[in-house]
Amino acid sequence: MDKVMVIAGASTGIGAATARQAAEAGYRVVLGARSQDKLEQLAQEIGGIAVQCDVSEYAQVEALAQRALDEFGRIDAVFANAGVGHPRGFEAGDPEDAKQMVITNVFGIYATIRATAQALRDTRGHLVITSSIAGRRALKGSLYSATKFAVTGMAEAARQDFNGTGVRTTLISPGMVQTPGFSHELEDVLTADDIARAVLFALAQPAHVDVNEILIRPTAQES
Repeated sequence: MDKVMVIAGASTGIGAATARQAAEAGYRVVLGARSQDKLEQLAQEIGGIAVQCDVSEYAQVEALAQRALDEFGRIDAVFANAGVGHPRGFEAGDPEDAKQMVITNVFGIYATIRATAQALRDTRGHLVITSSIAGRRALKGSLYSATKFAVTGMAEAARQDFNGTGVRTTLISPGMVQTPGFSHELEDVLTADDIARAVLFALAQPAHVDVNEILIRPTAQES
């Protein structure tokens, strides 16, 4: 039986690249994101299912998980990848945008874990969470960095909570990645496909091997 993967934050960047690679690896993929047009286009491309989902709304995350269960009866892997950025500097940007980023980046991960936890326990599945190198070292004036510190802690809290159930938990912490909404001073940054390969690597390990974190930088990145 083909395994089923749910991806929250699937319409572009790392989420979309992971969806493509997962489909190639034989997963049946259920895609969630706010951008319905991009999501449906990707679903048609890879043969997945598109579900419009804003992770800041718990009912929508529940609906994403339920759609996977209704269609396939199981969830074997969950990629909690939804996230947004915000300008650096505590006096920069719009406070309402900053508030929404905190909700998306932190509550959205919690919501994804909560909505899929029982299904993952049922299959002894795998939870993968996107954080960032910014969740390991503070960036000057960066509330985004603070949200990723929270996500890094949440991944370990989830690992402990799932301990003894057979569910594996992997935190993906990329350095500089060429992805929508972010710019970097380096030319040779990571691509979304690079991160997707790391996700599929963790998923492909034997059931007794839990790759808890992958920290991945471009070779040119200094810190």
